Amino acid sequence: MNDNDERLIERLQTSDEDAFRLLFEKYQQILFRSVLLSLHEAETAHDIVQDTFLRLWNHRTSLQPELPLLAYLFRISRNLVRDHVRHRAVRIKLEGEIPQPSPSPGDDPEQSLLLKILEENLSEVVRTKLPRKCREVFLLSRMEGMSNAEISAQLGITVKTVENQITRALKILRRHLRRHMKSPNWGYGAENKR
Repeated sequence: MNDNDERLIERLQTSDEDAFRLLFEKYQQILFRSVLLSLHEAETAHDIVQDTFLRLWNHRTSLQPELPLLAYLFRISRNLVRDHVRHRAVRIKLEGEIPQPSPSPGDDPEQSLLLKILEENLSEVVRTKLPRKCREVFLLSRMEGMSNAEISAQLGITVKTVENQITRALKILRRHLRRHMKSPNWGYGAENKR
């Protein structure tokens, strides 16, 4: 290391900003080219060089003037590059694991209205078209999320009866809601009409 660097480091240890500026001007381009070769990202390379000199300033009192400053700066910048690459890899991995939002019916006002109408019609059919026992089994299954065995135990009927009542309910619902499901807005075209 030349005597000039040693004197600048001694001045830097006393918080001499002019000494810091002179060291920055002397080594900034060398560090930038080195970091740019590693990352191939100019903006990130500038940031890492800035962080390197910030660390130099923050640790100025512990510097050893007799040791080569450039080697010290290279070590800091290499560590920052390694940290950057590691964080970027983690970020890319996490971004790949985040599910991308898919459009929901609530995003389209027309679709929301059609869903609301269908839900109202479904509720009406369940209330008025399903026989009492069939309605009770259907609601326990589809609305309460109970298993066939749980419904069987609660109502004191066989599992087979529960299955038959659910099948019956679904047939009735399909028959009464067919006109809504055939609408082109629901993805069924005229070719599906009977």
